[in-house]
Amino acid sequence: MKNLNTAIVILNWNGEHFLRQFLPVVIACSKGVARIVVADNNSTDASLTVLSQFSEDVDVIKLDRNYGFTGGYNRALKLVDASYYVLLNSDVDVTPGWIEPVISYMEKYSIVAACQPKIRSFHDRHLLEHAGAAGGFIDWLGYPFCRGRLFLSLEEDDKQYDAPSEIFWATGACMFVRSSVFHACDGFDEDFFAHMEEIDLCWRMQMQGYTIMAIPESEVYHVGGGTLPKTSPRKTFYNFRNNLMMMHKNLPGYQAWLIIPFRFILDGLAGVKFMLEGDIKDTFAVIKAHFSFYALLPKRIKLRKAVQKKMTNQIFKGVYHGSILIAYYLKGVRKFSMLKKEKFS
Repeated sequence: MKNLNTAIVILNWNGEHFLRQFLPVVIACSKGVARIVVADNNSTDASLTVLSQFSEDVDVIKLDRNYGFTGGYNRALKLVDASYYVLLNSDVDVTPGWIEPVISYMEKYSIVAACQPKIRSFHDRHLLEHAGAAGGFIDWLGYPFCRGRLFLSLEEDDKQYDAPSEIFWATGACMFVRSSVFHACDGFDEDFFAHMEEIDLCWRMQMQGYTIMAIPESEVYHVGGGTLPKTSPRKTFYNFRNNLMMMHKNLPGYQAWLIIPFRFILDGLAGVKFMLEGDIKDTFAVIKAHFSFYALLPKRIKLRKAVQKKMTNQIFKGVYHGSILIAYYLKGVRKFSMLKKEKFS
């Protein structure tokens, strides 16, 4: 493929309806700024037929099976020659001028490996959106949250988070990535398949001394739940298992020995909570997640050693040195701005 500075890469699997709805907007808002590539994860719907209608504006990569978010992107990005990748979900509605502020920032600061725009809800456009909001953070126990979203509580966008900010992770729904760093970090962890892989990647980027940023001057609107709905037991499985794999791989030794056993207890309590609420399938998803993690441990131990060996930095931005669980469920904190600033690094 010919070399242009920025490539928007959309990973698609049976997203025919989203391609019809949003791809023309991506084309219109990106002409002259970036080229567009759609990597198809062996869709069984009419996605390829839809894409054929945009052949003048879109390059298509056809994968031979569904490799998930992680494997699909890893394979596709090896074929895309660009300085910057924009990993864009097919269910994102972009806006005019959404690319330029982010790429300009990354061009100015070579230490920045990944960025995200402000993510607002497509259906409730005054709200920040679940998958990223105004930038991703994490607490010391490994629970992710966002500027503008704590668990399922979404904030209205009153421009309270419009300043660029260092964050812990950038959302995979619309992630700007420096291609050289993506490949130097070995891309996404394919054991994840989907969910939390972007947090894991951003953590590893920080471990090698890079910075992750939110650039709210760029705005997009996300439908969300395009692959798995928020309440799916399968999503529960991936979230619990992948979080354990991420913590096991990236935490320094003494922290891993302290935090992971504690997380086993908290995950057990979450499973009981699901059961008491009548969500039996989610309870079994938590149990299944743990057994899957245990089964993968021999492989994961080797991967952990390789990742820890590459670590050059242990000072991370976007970490809340407190418990978001306690803040949310016991103290009634519903807004990011209510968290104590002195507890953040």
